[in-house]
Amino acid sequence: MSDPTPKELQAVLWSAVDKLRGSMDSAQYKEFILGLLFLKHLSDTFEERRKELAKELAEDGISEERIGDFLEDRDEYTGAHVFWVPETARWSWIAANAKSQGVGELLNGAMDAVMQENAALTGVLPKIFNRDNVGQKRLAELVGLISHPRFGGTEDKPAKDVLGEVFEYFLGNFARMEGKWGGEFHTPQSVARLIVEILEPYNGRVYDPACGSGGMLVQASKFVETHRGRGHKADIVVYGQELNERTWRLAKMNLAVHGIESSLAARWGDTFADDKHPDLKADFVMANPPFNMGDWARDENDARWKYGLPPESNANYAWLQHMVAKLGEQGTAGIVLANGSMSSKSSREGEIRQAIVEDDLVACMVALPSQLFHTTQIPACLWFLTKDKSPQGTKGMADRRRQILFIDAREVGEMIDRTERVLTDVGLAKIADVYRAWRGTASAKGAGLTYEDEPGFCFSADVANVREHGYALNPGRYVGVGSPAALEPPAGSPASPSTLMRDLYAIFG
Repeated sequence: MSDPTPKELQAVLWSAVDKLRGSMDSAQYKEFILGLLFLKHLSDTFEERRKELAKELAEDGISEERIGDFLEDRDEYTGAHVFWVPETARWSWIAANAKSQGVGELLNGAMDAVMQENAALTGVLPKIFNRDNVGQKRLAELVGLISHPRFGGTEDKPAKDVLGEVFEYFLGNFARMEGKWGGEFHTPQSVARLIVEILEPYNGRVYDPACGSGGMLVQASKFVETHRGRGHKADIVVYGQELNERTWRLAKMNLAVHGIESSLAARWGDTFADDKHPDLKADFVMANPPFNMGDWARDENDARWKYGLPPESNANYAWLQHMVAKLGEQGTAGIVLANGSMSSKSSREGEIRQAIVEDDLVACMVALPSQLFHTTQIPACLWFLTKDKSPQGTKGMADRRRQILFIDAREVGEMIDRTERVLTDVGLAKIADVYRAWRGTASAKGAGLTYEDEPGFCFSADVANVREHGYALNPGRYVGVGSPAALEPPAGSPASPSTLMRDLYAIFG
């Protein structure tokens, strides 16, 4: 039989971990397995550096006796941006001693040792492996499963990439399992990718004020790797903040698993009441904050409320104004919000939206398809804000001052099961390419892309046009109706309700 594929291993591991679910609550359960995977990641990355170092030393003619000393030199690891892992925290040592010693105590000790040796991980790792509700026999079996060679990387894919994929797989599964509450720490990968593909964060400061488990920041780093190569990761510096203590820990682990150096502050905190990055001016801001959050920490005298005081009952316009306050002079932001944010007039929200539009901060609005968010049924949209829609000098972009791009992407994507939709690569590229072409970015010019309005999908409106619509920003009001061929349902089937509603909305507003 051939070796199991990474996806098969992920499924087996999830099945094994799922057996623990009945004996602990979901938050502990999540920390439990992700903590194990993180420790394995640290150890594998350490061992890869150890092998690389041994090879370098041998090639330099260093004797075997002296090589041994160098291999235990902490600076040889930290200088290569690898966490130092003490001997008793290395996975090989844990696996070898798991049966003869109490595996829970071994793992708690390993977590302690790693945190003591690495200040950046202080208070991050869980020490919950020796509690009464943890079956030690099953825990030892998990250690054995995670020790499978395929989780240790291959010639084509290093261990940190393999474990990074496993970590993402588990984060997604936990979000599905936790339903509504899972959305507080996890953004669907295709949505995060879309925001990043539109913002194109090639270099500069990237900030997420509601970072959850760090998915947006991970996608920003992957974007740089894909387009510029692994050696350019340091071209962006990532900042984040998270309110929930456990989720903050997940974010620290997730970013470390992907080799991303970040500033998530020394501890968790409320972005509105305790901004951990008060002086930050970011080049790119991206977030998926809680939808329609009520009872938030509102200070009526906060300088961030430049365009109006957001209502206590809904923080949507607080998030928008916080993002604007964090943008540098040519900064751009992408934020996921509930659809109601595009047209609400309650509690002065309409006045705030009018002020933001008239100050020429809105670059693009995207209506998203339904069922992208497996944790909520609330329909969502994307706001893209920018401080500068001019050609920006030598960048030579299109002059889009006093214009807003509207994209109706409600029919984009495909269902992967009865309840969940994803944006496919084709759909994602279509949306991102339209924005890039409209903005006249270097990537659009390089690909020969030019912008044209497409009935039923995209339309470039001027602010005067938006003013006529009472500053409502729903794309369906502007893009019109697509061509009859594009709208005609398959033979023998009725038009979908979403298509009919879109067309009626486009006609009657």
